[in-house]
Amino acid sequence: MGFFFRIKHHFFISFREVFVHHHGSLNFRAKIFALVIAVDERAKVDNYIAVKKVALDIYDNDEDRASFLVLSTKELVQKVRDNNGLYIDTLIANIQKELKIIPRYAKKIDTEALKPLLDLPFSQDTVDYQRNILLFLEELKEETLQDMESKKEKKPKEKTSLSQKNFPQKCF
Repeated sequence: MGFFFRIKHHFFISFREVFVHHHGSLNFRAKIFALVIAVDERAKVDNYIAVKKVALDIYDNDEDRASFLVLSTKELVQKVRDNNGLYIDTLIANIQKELKIIPRYAKKIDTEALKPLLDLPFSQDTVDYQRNILLFLEELKEETLQDMESKKEKKPKEKTSLSQKNFPQKCF
């Protein structure tokens, strides 16, 4: 990574909400990738190369945005490592919480894009664990999207003109 990118990364860490367009979306995707990578105790550089390839596809070859996704993913994986894996449960809870707050993020869960990460671990147990996580994410996505659809069906939008709205008669 170049010198200018390292400067951007420093500012990104400090002021990511300000400098990164759609920071919440990028951070949500980073949580998804981190969840799959973090269960592999021997995760290596190949995992982040795979994340970068997927990110370049997602962000139409925007190198900076893809690199920010990789760096955010690394930060989250490091949090899991620093807490001896205890942060995985917190990460899952955060993903579920964000989906309840912003259900459209469910469309950002792409289990097909995560599958290349399953080819990297040495242990079959790790691969099985990652597959279970992908199944969980797929079910969570489907459940959230169904909830969104049912809420849309319950609330039909009414078209009202300005004359139909109840405005106060007097303005002070």
